[in-house]
Amino acid sequence: MAKRKGKGPTPKAEDRHWHGKRQKARAVKSAKRTGTQTMGPGGRPRTAEGRPASSGRPAGARRANGEVPELVTGRNPVVEALRAGVPGSTLYVSSGTDERVRESIQLAADRGIPLLETGKNEMDRLTDGAVHQGIALQVRPYRYAHPDDLLTGTSPLIVAVDGITDPRNLGAIVRSAAAFGATGVVVPERRAAGVNAGAWKSSAGTLATVPVAQATNLSRQLKAYQKAGCFVAGLDARGGVTVADMEIANGPFVLVVGSEGKGLGRLVADTCDMLVTIPMPGRAESLNAGVAAGIALYEVSRLRS
Repeated sequence: MAKRKGKGPTPKAEDRHWHGKRQKARAVKSAKRTGTQTMGPGGRPRTAEGRPASSGRPAGARRANGEVPELVTGRNPVVEALRAGVPGSTLYVSSGTDERVRESIQLAADRGIPLLETGKNEMDRLTDGAVHQGIALQVRPYRYAHPDDLLTGTSPLIVAVDGITDPRNLGAIVRSAAAFGATGVVVPERRAAGVNAGAWKSSAGTLATVPVAQATNLSRQLKAYQKAGCFVAGLDARGGVTVADMEIANGPFVLVVGSEGKGLGRLVADTCDMLVTIPMPGRAESLNAGVAAGIALYEVSRLRS
C-alpha cells in the first residue's frame, strides 16, 4: 500500500494570511466595548473604526515653544467667552447671519481682537472637525508666573490648590482670591486644572488681576514658602482648628485647598504646618472647592484686618 504524502508542519497562527485581519477586528470590537483607542502603524492612536484618532488640536496651531492655543467653538460658547472677558487673539467667522455671531463680532471689535473671515472647509480644518457653527475664538495661551513671584510685600497671602481638576473650580478660587486680597494662586504643573477659557469665565475676569503660578512639585514649593517665612495651613475635614481660629494667618500665609472628593494629598497634608476645617452643622458632608476657598479666605481676610 502506497504511503500517503503529508501536508507538512502546521503553520503558526501569526503566519497565516487571515491573522492580521482577525487581530484588527478583535481590536476594533474591544475598542467599541471599552472606549479605548486602538493603535495604528507607528503607534499612532486610531478610533474604533480604524481611522486615525483626532488630536483635538487645531491643525497647524502648535507654536515654536510647544504651546497650543485653545479654540472655543460654537455660537453660544464664543459669545459667552467674549462677554466674560476671555483673552482672545483671533475670531474666525464663516457665517455671520446669526444674532450671537453678530454680537461676537461686535464684542471682538470693541476689544481689538482681529477678525478673520474663513471658509467652511478652512474652519473645519482649523477646528479639527469640531462642531463650530461657523465661528471660533482662538484664546491666547496663559502666561504663568513663577511661584516665587507671589511672595510680594511684607505679608503675602497665597492660595495653593491641590487636586483641583475642574477649570471652573480653579476660576472660582481665583475669584475668591481676588475678592479677599490674595497675592496669587499656585497650581501643580501636572494632573491639575490649568488656566483655560473655562477658568477665565468662572473667574469673572479676575484672572487678569490675580497671577497664577505653576509648581513642578507642590509639596516642595510649600516647603520653599515655609523657608521664606510663610505659615502653611491646609483646608481639610480632618483639621483640628476652625478657619475662624487661625490666628497665625495675620502674617505671611499660604492657604492650601484640596479637591471636594479627595481633599488634600497625603504629602501635601504632611507638609502643612496645620490642618484647618470649616465647621458645618448642616446636612452637607462637603463643600465645593471654590465655595470652601471663599469661606476660608473671608476668615483669613478678617483675621488679617
